[in-house]
Amino acid sequence: MEPLELDRPKEECGIFGVFAPKTEVAKLTFFGLFALQHRGQESAGIAVSDGSTLRFHKGMGLVSQVFTEQMLSELQGDLAVGHTRYSTTGVSEIKNAQPIVCQSIVGGVAVAHNGNLINTAELRTKLAAEGVVFTSSNDSEIIAHLLSRHLALGVDEAVRLTMEQIKGAYSVAVLLPDKVVAFRDPLGVRPLAVGRVRDGWMVASETCAFAPVGGKVDRELCPGEMVVLDATGMRFRQVVPSGAEKMCLFEFIYFARPDSRMYGTTIYSARERMGQQLAIEHPVEADIVVPVPDSGIPAALGYSRHSGIPFKEGMTKSRYIHRTFIQPDQKMREMGVRMKLAPLEDHIRGRRIVLVDDSIVRATTTKQLVRLLFEAGAAEVHVRITAPPITNPCFYGIDMAGKGELAAAQMSIEEICKSVGATSLGYLSIEGAVHAVGREESAFCLACFNGNYPLPVPEDISKHAFETPPDVGAMAAIQTRD
Repeated sequence: MEPLELDRPKEECGIFGVFAPKTEVAKLTFFGLFALQHRGQESAGIAVSDGSTLRFHKGMGLVSQVFTEQMLSELQGDLAVGHTRYSTTGVSEIKNAQPIVCQSIVGGVAVAHNGNLINTAELRTKLAAEGVVFTSSNDSEIIAHLLSRHLALGVDEAVRLTMEQIKGAYSVAVLLPDKVVAFRDPLGVRPLAVGRVRDGWMVASETCAFAPVGGKVDRELCPGEMVVLDATGMRFRQVVPSGAEKMCLFEFIYFARPDSRMYGTTIYSARERMGQQLAIEHPVEADIVVPVPDSGIPAALGYSRHSGIPFKEGMTKSRYIHRTFIQPDQKMREMGVRMKLAPLEDHIRGRRIVLVDDSIVRATTTKQLVRLLFEAGAAEVHVRITAPPITNPCFYGIDMAGKGELAAAQMSIEEICKSVGATSLGYLSIEGAVHAVGREESAFCLACFNGNYPLPVPEDISKHAFETPPDVGAMAAIQTRD
């Protein structure tokens, strides 16, 4: 079930929560997750509550592969949370699919989490010593157990106590029998927006999930803040003090969908401005500007507009290379980019090309792209990258290569250029990327670019640290206590 993937940082996760009485909330959540599919393609899940019973279904694959009309019709209720996952902690197996469901004094609890905890080992050891039995190997289950054990004190106190214990990056949506609760880490590393939908309220990782379900965004949840969605409306509370805001800059460069808004700007506009800034920092004489589809398109348009070099599509992307249930063999893996992108030779032949892409990780994909263009007849290929050089791994929710595999951590820019076979190579500076978004540098987590981690990272942190036998059913119902 392994997808044909290019060499990219892997998406994190997408979360969705809704309180909407007299609405088919499972279907609404399905379409919300569909809009967030870009954030994770390994697994998906939905949990609903009708006030007395929590039901859920989750499985491996894309949202459209996991759910059928029949399955959704069985998930009846007024409240729901959903999740689409790419693993950043824990292996890619059904036991780690979310939402994580457990029992509490108030009834069933379902937790959907985007991000990564950095004190997982400490908390897991402590909880296990107190008798907690874990059924998954991801850090999200720790959040579920901590919340569940504190709910007797009320939801506000349960969230506060949980947030005081967990460290790292997290946006969380929680389904309780009669309410949906969401909260965001004190630095706001991972995004979370809240607003209205029909006769109710919703939260989602990105604003792009609102319009497809008829929702309207109110605002982004503040760092350290929680929101409760229930029959009384939306209620906000600053649960823990906000730290220095540190939104992940990679959200703007690559992860977020172009039509989403973060920090008061659309992602598309920010990427256009990154392209303009890239043309200022790395000008070149060329005939056409070619984007790597799809994330490179806004930046390529910005580069073209500032430089005056015409924008031209130079390759087409297959829309059907996603997760497949047919295992690709080694020869197919080696074909890599050719499985996903096809050159438009008439646009390329004899041209000096500016190739605009969002990032270079190991540089294997960039090398294949450059070769593809030269084989199609390009005279020159000048690579321009909207992400600054990635020199450090991420521990806050992005599955990225280790430092030893990162091209920019092992080679100079000149050496990378030679390695990928480009005519020239230029990266956008950190200052240029930040300027394009429109905030101060201090408002971003830039750890993967400069090694300055806003939260200390344990030396022994590992994605697969806690492998346990699976004990998760695909579908279940949990009765609340009387």
